[in-house]
Amino acid sequence: MAESPVIYLLSKLASFFENEIQDMRESREEMITLRGEFERIKAFLRVADSLEEGDGEVKIWIKQIREVTYDAEDALDEFKLLLAHNHEGCGLLYKIPCCVRNMKARYQLTAAVKSISSKMKAICEGHQRLYEKLNRAQQGSSSACEDSMWQDHRADAVLVEKTGLVGIEEPKEKLTQWLVGGDSEQEVISVVGMGGLGKTTLAKQVFDDPVVKKHFPVCAWVTLSPSSKTEELLMDMLQQIVSSLMEPVPSGTDTMNINWLKRTIKSLLQGRKSRYLIVLDDVWHMNRWDAVKYALPNNNLGSRIMITTRNSDLALASCTELNGKVYEMQPLPVEQSWELFCRKIFKKSSCPSQLEEICTDILKKCEGLPLAIVAISRVLATKDRRRINEWDLVRRCLRSEIDGNDKLKNMKKVLSLSFNDLPYYLKSCLLQISVFPEGHVIERMRLIRHWVTEGFVEMKDAKTMEEVADDYLNELVNRSLIQVVEIDSEGRIKSCRIHGLLLKIINLKSRDQNFATILDKQSSMWPDRIRRCSVHNEFRFGQQNMLLSHLRSLYMFGEDKCSLYRILSGDLKLLSVLDLQNAPLRRFPAQVVDMRSLKFLSLRNTQIQTVPTSIGRLQNLETLDVKHTRVTSLPIEIMKLQHLCHLLVYRYHTVAYVLYKYGFSTTAQIGALQSLQKLWPI
Repeated sequence: MAESPVIYLLSKLASFFENEIQDMRESREEMITLRGEFERIKAFLRVADSLEEGDGEVKIWIKQIREVTYDAEDALDEFKLLLAHNHEGCGLLYKIPCCVRNMKARYQLTAAVKSISSKMKAICEGHQRLYEKLNRAQQGSSSACEDSMWQDHRADAVLVEKTGLVGIEEPKEKLTQWLVGGDSEQEVISVVGMGGLGKTTLAKQVFDDPVVKKHFPVCAWVTLSPSSKTEELLMDMLQQIVSSLMEPVPSGTDTMNINWLKRTIKSLLQGRKSRYLIVLDDVWHMNRWDAVKYALPNNNLGSRIMITTRNSDLALASCTELNGKVYEMQPLPVEQSWELFCRKIFKKSSCPSQLEEICTDILKKCEGLPLAIVAISRVLATKDRRRINEWDLVRRCLRSEIDGNDKLKNMKKVLSLSFNDLPYYLKSCLLQISVFPEGHVIERMRLIRHWVTEGFVEMKDAKTMEEVADDYLNELVNRSLIQVVEIDSEGRIKSCRIHGLLLKIINLKSRDQNFATILDKQSSMWPDRIRRCSVHNEFRFGQQNMLLSHLRSLYMFGEDKCSLYRILSGDLKLLSVLDLQNAPLRRFPAQVVDMRSLKFLSLRNTQIQTVPTSIGRLQNLETLDVKHTRVTSLPIEIMKLQHLCHLLVYRYHTVAYVLYKYGFSTTAQIGALQSLQKLWPI
């Protein structure tokens, strides 16, 4: 995934061309050419993303483009940082060396541009055949890899035997009652939930139930492949309908266009006066539903349409439009999860006592997801029950098992489909969640401000960036990728989380795409070049050298002071996000004020008591979060932060059921900060 970094770079280049290009006499033409090259490549990246999973050459090309994009962004930011530093002084004695440094900055940028142009030329010349392939794909060729990946798990879900299922009876009974009950009006029943919960399996069990078959003389099961054309879907539906009616396929259907197929289906269902059930399995987008719904008439016989989908917006819209009900799939409860787990591993035996603790921990990681329970059970079923260390290895290294164990490939594919279907801007947002530890409850505004600062959010109409980011979050929830934990009094998301196994797959994608580096108990060394880094509580630094000059975002989760201060003492000149929420700090870290590129600084829930006057040096700061600290006043130098949008400085605690809030004191001119959008506790 390189589309998002390229788009972000192009926005920086646009600003550069507006403000600085006139002074770049020697490299102006080369920079114009380079920008054109990135714009040309951008046109191919979206289709390249869809081919990346199954094409090694595409994967290498995307990686090369991503790295050279990062090189270009680094060069621009270092140039901007040096110019900003040069403009801080005044007076003749200062201006002479300032001019020399400006010349040096332009020389460095010119050299970097030449190097990047050379790399781009080599990449383009080395992959000439690839551009022809991307061109063909862009003109409409489908991704065979993606479609075969999709078909594999569809077929398995439909063919599952009832005897191998656990926890199916109650939801099956409910859906059956919804289908055969009710009045004579047409209704839509939508089954919605994240991938792997068993939506297709449940729907197929209901579809094949004798009570349902008897109630609906006309039945059709239509599976919506991502690459299938509307004509193919309608033809499949038509053939099943005439088979139920025991009639021949109408002549001329092979040459019918979409409208004729719809009319033929509608005429058959309306004219034969038969109650029908049409199942549309795995509907991903509204346009797929829109393409078939007008072929399904309300014949006032109690006909039903059942949809399975991961998209809650689609589920709700289809039911609202044609009346109906939404059934939200839930994870298996603990008891049923354990039953399924033991049945798949130990067959009719019970779990050996020496393995109970390990199995319980592994099962917790599945979080009631049937697909995950079955897949991991296959891995464990081949292990020797006497070798406890083999079982414990799976518990400790589940992420690497998902990446390398063939028995878990299908689970990885199913959960990856939802990610692969996302537009580029939502992919970046979801990948960013990989910085949070497993099971971590994420505050909505913390997440949104991260996305805005990282440059993942695009301006839209008259909305603020935060409002657009809010839309992104809601879309990820609607796609069953993020789970809501808590809502506020106005019905908005207050906090959220992500399923543990989905997080592991996102972590793998994040690692493969060099998006973020997660340092936890499974990490043994500091990587050579990283842009985002999340340090978890279990990680301990050895004697390795840390290269930090490319680091843009740093997130600390844990209480290791040595790790914290060692990182903060590094070369963090390009760092824009520093999230130290809950860090073991009693003082404002002195190193922070030298991070001139910093846009987001959170010291929330730390023990710091003051903000230094040198805070005024952080000219690019947009968010300052010292909520729930001991800070009670801000220095007047806060007025130098002309880009500051969010200023959070308050704390509260409860005594005898009474909530006490504490604000802060600062200069009366605080309202003169033109960019300020949010000032708490006001």
